[in-house]
Amino acid sequence: MELDMKQLLVAVRAIAEEKNLPEETVQEIVEQALAAAYRRDYGDREQEVRVTMNMNSGVVDAYVSKEIVDTVTDERFEISVNDAQVIRKNAKAGETVEIHEKVEDFGRVAAQTAKQVILQRLREAEREIILTEYEDKIGTIINGIVSRVEGNIVRVELGKAQGIMPRSEQIQGERYYPGQRIKVFLKDVERGFRGPQLVVSRGNKDFIEWLFRAEVPEMENGAVEIKDIAREAGVRSKIAVNSTVPGVDPVGTFVGGHGTRVNAVMSEVGEQEKIDIVVWDKDPKVYITNALSPTRVTKVTLDEANKKAVVQVPEDQLSIAIGKSGQNVRLSSKLTGYDIDIVSDTDAGSKPQPAAETTVNKPAPRLKKKEQLESSLLEAIEEHGE
Repeated sequence: MELDMKQLLVAVRAIAEEKNLPEETVQEIVEQALAAAYRRDYGDREQEVRVTMNMNSGVVDAYVSKEIVDTVTDERFEISVNDAQVIRKNAKAGETVEIHEKVEDFGRVAAQTAKQVILQRLREAEREIILTEYEDKIGTIINGIVSRVEGNIVRVELGKAQGIMPRSEQIQGERYYPGQRIKVFLKDVERGFRGPQLVVSRGNKDFIEWLFRAEVPEMENGAVEIKDIAREAGVRSKIAVNSTVPGVDPVGTFVGGHGTRVNAVMSEVGEQEKIDIVVWDKDPKVYITNALSPTRVTKVTLDEANKKAVVQVPEDQLSIAIGKSGQNVRLSSKLTGYDIDIVSDTDAGSKPQPAAETTVNKPAPRLKKKEQLESSLLEAIEEHGE
């Protein structure tokens, strides 16, 4: 016999367990494949065939549907009324009847057909299971292992699925190599032609927030919170924090004793990325002043209608306020939501010029071993010779 049904049965159960698929689902897939194999060996491609496999004995039965007619012109698809009434007493012309055929074996070509159908349907079923499982993890951090690096794309094994991390979601200057264990933020699950695609990130601001959640237990009970984050991954991040409990220092809480908490986050994102933690304030002027820390601010003038702010600083503080390549003022603008212009005290009387391009970015919406076992299944199909 070309197809060892008992070995196939063992493979079905093993694959169901390994791929976390219901045994009934895998059984259905195998039965569909065997139906295709039956049509190949014994019937016609156009025939309607249903195959069942006994999960205890491995016995396979086929049922071929035929139309009941008064005069048979094609025995592949039709059966006479008299012959149909042997199967079902009250059978009438125009109805259909299933003819039972016991399957003893399948040929090599039919086994190949079964193999193709089984693999295709298994992948489809597994993808749907993965999609359902990982959709619940969108917006959280999960552990992964870098499987390979392809140009600007990093592929990360996430257990039962694989995620991709595009260049735009990577930390600037961070190196990735196969076998490397990393934490990633599951940004989205996209449906594609090849099935669900998990998009992961280490470069977005939500990654920073979840790292702090793991280090700052006070966030769980609401004593402190992160109000805003502005980030240039691999370079610098500014985080605005707030306390909801009187007497609790929000900055100190996030920094931790001797800087243990903030250092733990920095060790994950890379110590080349500096993290500034500032106090959030409902007063925009105070908030902007805090955001520009450690700059000493003389005065803040707001244009609420256009969400712009002119910040006056001492002459010797100008370069500090702007920062290298305009980084400090740019991140402060992203953090507060105001387009900030920096002017020195001596230039306060003249029309201020932008110290750096400070386009405010609106927050992006938060987007919510098995080969061996597959081989077992294929061996069950192909192992025996002619």
